[in-house]
Amino acid sequence: MSEADRERWNLRYRERRENAGQGPGAPSAFLCALDGVLPRAGRALEVAGGLGQDALWLARRGLDVTLVDVSEVALEGAATAARAAGLPLETRRLDVEEAPLPPGPFDVVLCLNYLWRPLFAALPGVLAPGGLFVFAQPTRRNLERHAHPSARFLLEEGELPGLLGGLEVVSLTEAWTEAGRHEARLVARRRAPGNAAGG
Repeated sequence: MSEADRERWNLRYRERRENAGQGPGAPSAFLCALDGVLPRAGRALEVAGGLGQDALWLARRGLDVTLVDVSEVALEGAATAARAAGLPLETRRLDVEEAPLPPGPFDVVLCLNYLWRPLFAALPGVLAPGGLFVFAQPTRRNLERHAHPSARFLLEEGELPGLLGGLEVVSLTEAWTEAGRHEARLVARRRAPGNAAGG
């Protein structure tokens, strides 16, 4: 990511934090709907998690969470919210387009509303055997109702399964969401040793 893009994100998060009373916000409805699927112990990694609302939700479950983002302003906000809630949270400024993910193994890797296709190739190397990858991103069909995100940040319809080498699909949907966006939503699992057929 360019330095100009990083500063743009810093400005956006700074404005959000300066709005009176505006903390990290509510966690993703999609993530909350996975309450019965996700573990309540182990390690979790959130990629491009911004102000940390989803990372904090995972931490409340008892997971040891690492949050990475390109914006130090967002990470400061996430760390402040974690302290206020009495939750442990490791934050790390990281541009995943330039540097590798933190070393695993992680029992959960979460990436919502951020698309960097090379990330998928790194997932088998950081997920624990049986670990889960949770992902959501708008598809090109979203442009029927919304001008943003622009096309360069959108998945092609039906593209997601082809990105998942080494992972098996637990659930995958592409549909208009309750928030009115057309999203691909995925839960995938790293195959355990001895169960590597088909990928």
